[in-house]
Amino acid sequence: MPVPWFLLSLALGRSPMVLSLEKLMGPQDTARCSPGLSCHLWDGDVLCLPGSIVSAPGPVLVPTRLQTELVLRCHQETDCDLCVRVAIHLAVHGHWEEPKDEDRSGRAADLELEEPRNAFLQAQVVLSFQAYPTARCVLLEVQVPAALVQPGQSVGSVVFDCFEAALGAEVRLWSYTQPRYQKELNLTQQLPDCKGLEVQDSIQSCWALPWLSVSADGDDVHLVLDVSEEQHFGLSLYWNQTGPRNITLNHTDLFPCLCIQVWPLEPDSVRTSLCPFKEDPRAHRNLWRAARLRLLSPQGWQLNAPCLLLAEATLCWQAPGGGPCLSLVPPLSRENVTVNKTLELPLLNAHPNLCVQVSSWEKLQLQECLWADSLGALKDDMLLLETRGPQDNRSLCALEPSGCTPLLSQASTRAARLGEQLLQDLQSGQCLQLWEDDLRALWACPMDKYVHQRWALVWLACLLLASALFLLFLVKKNQVKGWLRLLKEDLRAGAVARGRATLLVYSAEDSGFERLVGALASALCQLPLRVAVDLWSRRELSAQGPLAWFHAQRRQTLQEGGVVVLLFSPGAVALCHEWLQDGASASAPHGPHDAFAASLSCVLPDFLQGRAPGRYVGAYFEGLLHSEAVPALFRSVPVFSLPSQLPDFLRTLQGPGTLRPGRLGERAKRVSRALQPALDQLLQPPGDPGDPEDGTRVGT
Repeated sequence: MPVPWFLLSLALGRSPMVLSLEKLMGPQDTARCSPGLSCHLWDGDVLCLPGSIVSAPGPVLVPTRLQTELVLRCHQETDCDLCVRVAIHLAVHGHWEEPKDEDRSGRAADLELEEPRNAFLQAQVVLSFQAYPTARCVLLEVQVPAALVQPGQSVGSVVFDCFEAALGAEVRLWSYTQPRYQKELNLTQQLPDCKGLEVQDSIQSCWALPWLSVSADGDDVHLVLDVSEEQHFGLSLYWNQTGPRNITLNHTDLFPCLCIQVWPLEPDSVRTSLCPFKEDPRAHRNLWRAARLRLLSPQGWQLNAPCLLLAEATLCWQAPGGGPCLSLVPPLSRENVTVNKTLELPLLNAHPNLCVQVSSWEKLQLQECLWADSLGALKDDMLLLETRGPQDNRSLCALEPSGCTPLLSQASTRAARLGEQLLQDLQSGQCLQLWEDDLRALWACPMDKYVHQRWALVWLACLLLASALFLLFLVKKNQVKGWLRLLKEDLRAGAVARGRATLLVYSAEDSGFERLVGALASALCQLPLRVAVDLWSRRELSAQGPLAWFHAQRRQTLQEGGVVVLLFSPGAVALCHEWLQDGASASAPHGPHDAFAASLSCVLPDFLQGRAPGRYVGAYFEGLLHSEAVPALFRSVPVFSLPSQLPDFLRTLQGPGTLRPGRLGERAKRVSRALQPALDQLLQPPGDPGDPEDGTRVGT
């Protein structure tokens, strides 16, 4: 049963996350004010001409904040359009001018005379609205009593109903006064579509909308569209990114920013957008697999990825031979790394051992030694940290996995043993400065000459040993020859006793065929051969899985110069034909221990690319399959009929010259006797213990 990945369907009914909207009846625009203010909406729209900013002659009303709310404007109960209600918050800007050339004692009397003229503070507020393809500007006159005027304080708000807009549209709002005393306010908002609003009974364009759900079943992703049979619709997969982009999509291209858009093929139809993979862990794994670190210049680097990433980058030092990458000063900026943006490294010089690590949620995701291609392989250099103190005092330590080791110390590390030499190298200018600030510096000192000195002593010891052995050989030549002859015989006997590695691969069709394969494997172990077969490795097979188990066994067998034996049966031939025709694994289910079905993904490329001869042989059992039934592709290697061609089969497995013809014939008879009971039982038809010839099965 598919596990729901992300389900979004308004057809399931009311949801606490769906918005229920207020309905406004009638087409008229209106305006209302908060208590204490008076306002008037001019009839019709006006021209949007902000003009230049001018100085305020005194206290003036200015807009300070825009606030929106979604409502429905309805012509009938079930015929509504989405509408944007806008609230403009107002405040007083500026101060009263101080009186000039008048005595302060008469100021109160003058204000009493002017109060009737300045009983109200008035402003003309323009509200501009844009949502493709609509653009409107309305004018509101607002008055506030002078008693409420306090410079810098809010005096209230005016609410405008409303601007009609399309579902899913992007709307932009501006507000300013005429004349304009400050920079205009602006607000951009993305309106929801049908799936985010409780409007399917009120807005007719949502009635016929295709409803979309997404679910996952293993590696398969299912998009389910709920549409009527006669409805035509469009479907689009797109990247939720800006700028032009070419997209090639396959099953590994599920990323968090991959979105789906669906709409009915009708004029001015509403489009539903869905980004179902934002939180899916598999999409995030795909995103990190696709991310790459790239060096742009000696000090510039970039993180390339299809989507935005929340990640942090650090600088580290990677020593040759593996081991952890040591974090360095200076650290890179701990701020989130911006994808596809060039970033600077705070370095004076580049070095192949300097690497960049990118982590997300404290988990290492990427590590790249950006200069490895341009500056060559990792170097065995010693990294020194210089710390500067007051009065030109400085200390030096070497960054090692165990910590920062002081150069002149009694520690048992390589840096401590070579401390004086490294200090001389630094003073003589043989070290490369990587970074520096007021208190610290990083140096990379080459260690090649010290490694060469050590190897020179090793070579000298080897030369002395070789000279001593040569003198011993001259003195006791006859005895040495006897020792060498005995050693050669021991090695040959050990190689024969050890046997050649052999991997048996078969299709587990039934228990009778498995018994036959087990009898063959047991007989081959007596030759001796080192036989590997999944019958004897069921615990490892269950733990690793058939594909991983076969891949490991095949690699080990071929590395040791062994051979892989393909045992063909009717089921194995059918599987091969399915792979060769469809280019994929067989659609029929196979047992959890069927290594043959898993092995085809590794075996077929060797045959198709001509690498099979000398590494593979084929075999089939007489009575179960004709030689013509073996696919032609596999006849590029020897294919043997068992048990009649057992001598040739064993000679191929053990290699030429390992056995005399007489002994080879004896071993073939021994293997044939071990196989015959299991083969006769398999060929005998069910319920008939009689003539074995009547139970012979012929595969085609």
